[in-house]
Amino acid sequence: MEDYLRKIIPNLKPFDYNRHHDSHFINQEWVLVNGISKKKSIYTFKEDNILEISRKKSVIKTSWTLSISNVFTIETEDGLITVKAFFKDDDVLVLNHQNKKEFALFINTTNYSEDLNNIEDVKLFLREKYKQKVSNLIYEHEFYYIEQSKEFGPFTVEELYEKVKNNKISVYCFVRDVNEDDYSNRLRIYDLIKEL
Repeated sequence: MEDYLRKIIPNLKPFDYNRHHDSHFINQEWVLVNGISKKKSIYTFKEDNILEISRKKSVIKTSWTLSISNVFTIETEDGLITVKAFFKDDDVLVLNHQNKKEFALFINTTNYSEDLNNIEDVKLFLREKYKQKVSNLIYEHEFYYIEQSKEFGPFTVEELYEKVKNNKISVYCFVRDVNEDDYSNRLRIYDLIKEL
C-alpha cells in the first residue's frame, strides 16, 4: 500500500512520537489539500484524543487515537478509519489510508499568515516555502569551481559571488557541490546566485 504513496510523494518520514507529537502535531492547524477548491477543512488534533474539523462556520468534533508507532485510527463521517502518518517536512503531513489506495495531504498553516483556500494558494505556499529552504541550503553550503581546467575551493556562494563581483572569476564557471565527484550536473555560479 505504501509503495504507490512513496512514488507520488518521495522522501516521507514516518511519524515519530518523540519528535512530532508535541511540537508538530498537537494543536496545529492542518489544512486538508484534497478537495480544497470545493470545501476547505482545517483539522486540529487536540490533547485527549479530540479531533476538530472546521469547515466555514461549522466545527465537527470527533476522535483520533495513536495505535502503534505511526498508525492512527480516526473517527470520520464514514466510520472508523486506520491511517499511517508521515511527514514530508515539518509543514506537510500525509495520512495514508491502510485499506485503500488513498491518502490525505495536509499543510500546517498555524504560523502562516495567508489563507489557503484553493490549489493556487497551496502552490504559492509550497513554492515560497521550498524557495526559502533552497536559498538557505545554498547560502550555507560550499562548492568547488573549475576554471581553465583547474579546480578551486571549496567556497560558499557568498565567497563565489564576491569573486565574480571583483571580476576574479566568470559567473559562468562550472561548480560542484562538496559532496559530488564531478561537474556532470552542469551547474554554474550564475545558477547559484540567482537562487539567493
